Amino acid sequence: MKSEKVKKKQGALFIFVALLITAHLLLLSDAFGLDVKRTTLPNGLLVLHVERHNLPIVMATLLVKASPLHETPDKAGLANLTAELLTEGTKKRTSNEISEEIEFIGASLGMSTDDDFTTITLSVLKKDVEKGFELLSDVLLNPTFPEEEIKRSKEVLKGSLRQSEEDPSFLASRAFKKAVFGDLPYGRLVRGSIETVDAIRKGDIEKFYGLFYRPNNAILAVVGDISDAELTGLIDRFLSEWKPAEIPQGVTVQKGKHEKKTVLIDRDLTQANILLGHEGISRNNPDYYAVSVMNYILGGGGFSSRLMETVRDELGLAYDIHSLFQPDKYAGLFEVGVQTKNASANMVISEALKQIGRIRSEPVSDQELDDAKAYMTGSFPRRLETNRKIADFVAGVEFYGLGDDYVEKYPRYIKAVTKDDVLRAARKYLDPENYVLVVVAKQSEAKVEAQGPK
Repeated sequence: MKSEKVKKKQGALFIFVALLITAHLLLLSDAFGLDVKRTTLPNGLLVLHVERHNLPIVMATLLVKASPLHETPDKAGLANLTAELLTEGTKKRTSNEISEEIEFIGASLGMSTDDDFTTITLSVLKKDVEKGFELLSDVLLNPTFPEEEIKRSKEVLKGSLRQSEEDPSFLASRAFKKAVFGDLPYGRLVRGSIETVDAIRKGDIEKFYGLFYRPNNAILAVVGDISDAELTGLIDRFLSEWKPAEIPQGVTVQKGKHEKKTVLIDRDLTQANILLGHEGISRNNPDYYAVSVMNYILGGGGFSSRLMETVRDELGLAYDIHSLFQPDKYAGLFEVGVQTKNASANMVISEALKQIGRIRSEPVSDQELDDAKAYMTGSFPRRLETNRKIADFVAGVEFYGLGDDYVEKYPRYIKAVTKDDVLRAARKYLDPENYVLVVVAKQSEAKVEAQGPK
């Protein structure tokens, strides 16, 4: 009797799991079947629309090509501050009124600036989509940048920068970017510094906004429970008055020559924070897929990567170690990041360089290659499993010029990578001789020897 009950429970569990798997596969299939409708409006705004009626929600991502690439070094943080101030007062609403109206309909309206662009994101229920677009339009087209809000936002920013000075990983990351890119925009913090934020004036913000927040300098991705006709109506009503203008060119970042540098930052810490690397690749580099597979095997694949297997599992010197290629529009970073005991710093650095040298000198195994490609293609659909992710994804694909069929082609690109491709990518894009090394630690214990220019 007991056995029958167990069998019944097992049978029910099997059916439940099977249903979950079926539902998951249906979602994956749906994700890969993205149907993106492209429309360029008379004012130059590119609209990307993906209609999905699985949930009564609408997600919008407005990508504006405004970033640190378009600001001067003495005003670093201008792009970020301008974006943050959009919701702090318009011709129609105060900052509090904007917050209250967003909260009342249970929506979210956010701004974010990174190395290449700024995004304004709206998440709203279908029944409130008209109100959501009205608020999006108001903060986008009618910001007033009140002096008191500028002063308040600058103080908040400076406070967060001061607080970050206590974070060893922040110190390492800031020093690493600076050592790799120098005074170029990718070498600066998106938030700027206390000095440069202090130097930003209301006139700077108004000028930056006027130059770059233009429809012919933006991409609008809308995903969710909204038809073409409904979206066209909302855009006609709320964004048709957005006027285009000539857009100034930003700074482009030219690929530099790798140079050996060591930056040692002394702090009273028990753990050394280490970053080792150099300039990486831009997102449109044709070797991006071979580099991605190579990096997965080296240190991007978590517990299955070579760095984790040696430094963590075999040597027991760190809980976590990773390698990362971070591609941007014009350049990128390659880094190995790890925290270890001060006294183990030199040993960990030596092992990381050894593994970089190894992947440059011999082909990876068939098993490593197969595992990397299986994970990367198998996990790809998770990047598209929600409407928010899809909206951000299609806007990014458009910005980086990856092609309308990128969703279909990505798995093919990864599957096509061979062991020879991995070896070639490692030899071309990893440099175990000329690299930047940043160590934030109690230097009297770490005893890391500085090499090259400091």
